[in-house]
Formats: sequence, structure tokens, C-alpha cells
Amino acid sequence: MMRLSQLLPAAPGTLHGDPEREVVGVSHDSRTVTAGQLYAALPGANVHGATFAPAVLAQGVRAILTDGRGWEIITAGVPADLLAEVTGLVVDSPRSVLGAVSAAVYGTTGTPELLGVTGTNGKTTTTYLMAGMLAALGRRTGVIGTVATLIDGVAVPSVRTTPEAPELHALLKRMREARLDCCVMEVSSHALVQHRVDGARFAVAGFTNLSQDHLDFHHSMDEYFAAKAQLLTPEHSRCAVVVVEDEWGERMAAAATVPVRTLGRDGRSELRIEHTPGESDFVLVAGNARLELRSPLPGDFNVTNTALAASMLLEAGIDASELGAIGRTFTASVPGRMEVIDASAPRAADTSAPRRGDAAGRPTAEAAGPRAIVDYSHTPDAIEKALGSLDADSAELVIVFGAGGDRDPGKRHGMGRAAARGADVIVLTDDNPRTEDPAAIRAAIREGIDAEIAAGRARVRRVLEVPDRGAAIDQAIASAGADSTILIAGKGHETGQDSGGVVTDFDDRERTRSALRARLEGAETGKVHS
Repeated sequence: MMRLSQLLPAAPGTLHGDPEREVVGVSHDSRTVTAGQLYAALPGANVHGATFAPAVLAQGVRAILTDGRGWEIITAGVPADLLAEVTGLVVDSPRSVLGAVSAAVYGTTGTPELLGVTGTNGKTTTTYLMAGMLAALGRRTGVIGTVATLIDGVAVPSVRTTPEAPELHALLKRMREARLDCCVMEVSSHALVQHRVDGARFAVAGFTNLSQDHLDFHHSMDEYFAAKAQLLTPEHSRCAVVVVEDEWGERMAAAATVPVRTLGRDGRSELRIEHTPGESDFVLVAGNARLELRSPLPGDFNVTNTALAASMLLEAGIDASELGAIGRTFTASVPGRMEVIDASAPRAADTSAPRRGDAAGRPTAEAAGPRAIVDYSHTPDAIEKALGSLDADSAELVIVFGAGGDRDPGKRHGMGRAAARGADVIVLTDDNPRTEDPAAIRAAIREGIDAEIAAGRARVRRVLEVPDRGAAIDQAIASAGADSTILIAGKGHETGQDSGGVVTDFDDRERTRSALRARLEGAETGKVHS
């Protein structure tokens, strides 16, 4: 509980009404704000949040944070007798102070310790790998990200990769009250630009990589980079680990204004990965320490993610000997991230179920069917890396994928190019078309595929177009050879498909499992055909 007068250091402005009014929480959502909370009436693209003041006051709210225009709307629209009961904190930019205000009200500075990961690909996986290591070390941990929000292993509904500032600090308060040691968290570029992580300072920040995505929002790669770089500033973090396996990583390390340790596979990196391609075991060299680690997930890029997770924990103060002791025994599974689908498992969400085949998910003789993997890869770079990580173990590599509508149309051509270079067979289908014409999205991807074929750079031998995603998965699995690998890419953990503004239940993992079961029950095997 905090008096509004005590919020002036976090939100310098003018107080109207009783400065001693107390608040117990913060909300920017007029639909869910409750009596005793501070309502943040923010200016919006179409409607100012102050417009909803009569409704929130009817719910018992008596404290409002807003700007000058918002206060004008409130004073004009609220009866004088009711307005006399309201305390208004008026600032120039309420969104920019909302994080600091939320942190002050919820008392979330310092505990639990925060570890944040940003980048285009690998954020979710790296946070889950860190959580797995911390669990093996006996630390009680929270997770905030795309797939789920977890408080010591208990799931809490998650709407965005990074919640809005009031929601974030309310979550952190719950984690503090649950006596968690730390919280590992994905930090999206949208969250940084939109002030969602304001008021949260990370003990260690991690940067995975940068490749084309979200340019519908950021407009250019430089703008996208600048958004990510905000995490590596004193306002948001104490220090950072940056993967420097591409030019963007080098730029990020140079742009950071907090102490940085670089991570990579060559001698220039301060933290060095010694690794044989295709192997899960590797060594992380950190000064005089040599940590023997193992990635519990397939793919060379997951070796990098595992190394980043370990490096961030080292920077957070965990002793190298302690971390090395669990480096090849800790476990982690990430729903929809290079998830090997087992036809015998009861449901897709049960990632603890035994997998069909060996430790890497490669089919054994008893499995008598193709290996099927569901992954969230939805950028050119992610598709290229996912296919590359699967190539060595398959006689035939099949990819089933599409692209989301109303999202960065410029990456579709590159996604097609990456699939054409990395797969033997492409089954082009719909992802989440949203409000766009699905055929137009597929056509844009097909242009990239055809460009690689025309240039003589394509590996692909056959391209099928099956708009219905379920039918595409069914056909790919029913028709693939027993020694094939099928990558179902794009939607990962998602459990719905958005088309024409209507979301229907659809889970790549469930549909893949169903198709594998049908195959094991007698579907005829053979190469994918049209």
C-alpha cells in the first residue's frame, strides 16, 4: 500500500485532490481495475483511457494517473461531487512513468533477481534452459515468456511475451511473496519500446541474435536493433552476455552501455564454445574454467542457447564448479521448440513423456516411422537453422510451413528461400492468415522458393501447396519415408489458428501426434508425393 504523494519521485507531476490517498495496485485496463487500485488513463491511438473514467469510478476507483489532456476529459465528464473524491496524478507522459510507479506500488525492486533474454530467435528456449539449470541447482524460479508464465512450476495465464508494466510488477510481487530466488524472462522489442519492462532492472541481460522479423512494427532493421539494444543500458540491466556469431551480435556488444561479455565459437570471444557440429556435448570456456555441458535439445543453435543460459548464470554469480556439476545432467523441455513428437504420448503439452526413438528423437527400428518435430521457427534465419540442424540425420527432409498474416510481409520471400535451400520437400500451407488473403501469403512465399530454384541454389525437389494446415501435416506424415524427418514450422506451442478474424482450436503438436498414430496403425509408407 502506498500514498499517492509518495509516488511523486517516480512520477514527477501535479497532484489534484487528496495526496494521502492510498493505493494497493495499478492497472491500465478499465475493464479489470478494482477499488483501491490506481487507474492509469493512457492516451491511445483511437481513444484516450480517460474516456473510461466514469466507468472505473463506478467500480470504486478513486485514484487516476493521466496526462493533461486526460485530466481535462475527466474534469469535463465527471460530476463535481464525484470528482471531489478523486485524486489525480497528472504527468506529461503517463506511459513512460507507469513502470516506475508500478514498481513503487508493488515494491518489486531487487527481488526476485531478474535475468532477461532478448533477440529474434532463441529467447524462449534460453529462458527454459536457464530455468532447467536453476531447478537442478535447487533454486526456486519463475519464468515469464511466450509459452507460459510459471511461478515455481505453477502456470499462470500469459497474454504477451512480456506483460504490460502493471501486470509485470504484480507478477513479480507474487513471485517475491512465494519466496522465489529469481525470475528468467523473455524481453521483446515491443516491450522495450512500449515501456512494459520499465521499473524492472535485470541482474544479467542476454542477447541471442537478430534477423528479420517484426518490421511491420519497427520499419527497419536498424530501428529493430535499437529497440533490442535498450535492454543493454543501465536503466534496464547491470551487465550482459552477447552472442557474437553474426554481425548484429558484434554491433550489440559495441552498442551496449553496460559491461558486456561476448560469447562465441572463436578466440575473440571472452566466453568460448568448444563444440563438434552435430554433437550435444560441448565445453564452455570461461576464463580458467572449463564447463562440460550438454544441450538437452537438438540442433547446433541450441548448443549456443545452452551456452548463453550457462554464461548468464555465471554472470549472475553462480560458481562455475556448481554449474559444471549439473551441466550434463540437467533437463529442459520447451513446448513447440524443436519438440520431437511422440505418437504414444497422451497429449502435446506433456513434454515429460518418454519419446519414441533415441535421446535426440531419431527413430529407432521399433519406431517404424518418420521423425516429426514441431518448432516455432517463423523467420528466414530460424527456418534455415532448424533445417540445418536436422539435415545430417535424415535421408529426406520435409518442411511444412506458411507465414502469418498482418505481420512483416517482407520476410515471406526469405522464408521461402530458406526452405528451398534446406529441405528436399516443401509442403506449403497456411499459418495464421488473420485478415489477409491466405493465397496471397502463400504466393509471396512461393516467389522465394521459385527464385532459389531458378538460381540453381535450391535443394528442394518437390513443392506441394496444401492450404488446410491439418491436411498438410497429415499428408506429409502419411507419405514420408520411414527414414525421413518432417519439420512442422511456424506455430510451435500455439493452440489456435487465426483466419479471417476467427480463431479455431488447432495445435500442431496434437495434429502431428494424431497423424503419426494413424501412420503407425497402418498407413502405407513412401516418399512424399503430390
